[in-house]
Amino acid sequence: MPPLTKELLPNGVLWLTMDRPEVRNAFDDHQIERLTQAIEAAAVDEQVRVLVLASKGKHFCAGGDLNYMRRMGTMDYEENFADAQKLARLMYVLNFFPKPTIIRVQGAAFGGGVGLISCGDIVIGSPFAKLSLSEVKIGMVPATIAPYVIKAIGQRAARRLFLTGELIEAKKGLDLGFLSEIVELVHLDQRVQEIADQIIQNAPQALAKAKKIIFDIGEHAIDDQMIQYTCEVIAKARNSAEGKEGLSAFLEKRKPNW
Repeated sequence: MPPLTKELLPNGVLWLTMDRPEVRNAFDDHQIERLTQAIEAAAVDEQVRVLVLASKGKHFCAGGDLNYMRRMGTMDYEENFADAQKLARLMYVLNFFPKPTIIRVQGAAFGGGVGLISCGDIVIGSPFAKLSLSEVKIGMVPATIAPYVIKAIGQRAARRLFLTGELIEAKKGLDLGFLSEIVELVHLDQRVQEIADQIIQNAPQALAKAKKIIFDIGEHAIDDQMIQYTCEVIAKARNSAEGKEGLSAFLEKRKPNW
C-alpha cells in the first residue's frame, strides 16, 4: 500500500489516509510533500466537497519519524530552515483549506500530529486519543505548528502544554478544544461520515464563504469596517445564484439543487 491513500466517495467526501502504521504514521519530508500536494489538489477539485484526514493502525500521527529526525540532526541551519518551511506549508494549506475538513483521531498524536489536529475544522476522536506537544523533551520547540495550536486552544493552555510536554487524554483534549467530540472507536468512521453527510447537504459556496469569514474577522475588532464587510458578504450571498436557489427551495419546501 502507498504511504498515503486517497478515496473520493460518490458524495464528494475525500478520504486522505496516512498509511504508515509501522512508524505510528509519523511523517518524513516525503510524506509531508505527499500530504501537501494532495491537499492542494483537493482544494481546486470541484468534485471534492469535504476533506477527511485519517490514518491506518492504532495511532493517528506520532510527529516526525526517527530516521527523519536523525537526518535533521545532521543538517545545517539553511537546510533545516528549508525543511521547516515544508512543514509550515503543510499546516498552512490544511488550516486554510477552502472546504470543510474533518480529522479522524483514533489514537496517539504527538508533535506535528497535534499540529494537523489543530488545523482541522472538526476533529472526531476516540477515547484512546492521546496528544502531546513533546518537543521540549528532546530540546526542540513546537514552532511551525504553534500558530495553529494557539488558535485552537488559546495562549493560556498553550503556555502549559508547550512547557510540560505532558500527555493529554481524550477527555482533556475535548475540554481544551483539540477535539470536537469523542465517540467509541468502533463508531468512529460512522460518526465521521455522518458529519460529512450533514455538511454536504449545505450549499458549497456558502460553506467556503462561511469558513473564510471566520479567518477574515476572527481576530479583529467589531468596528465600522468589520460591519461593512459582513454586510457586503451577506448581500453578495443573497444576490448569488446559490443564495437565490437556497431561498426558493426553502420557501417551496423542496431540496435545493446543488
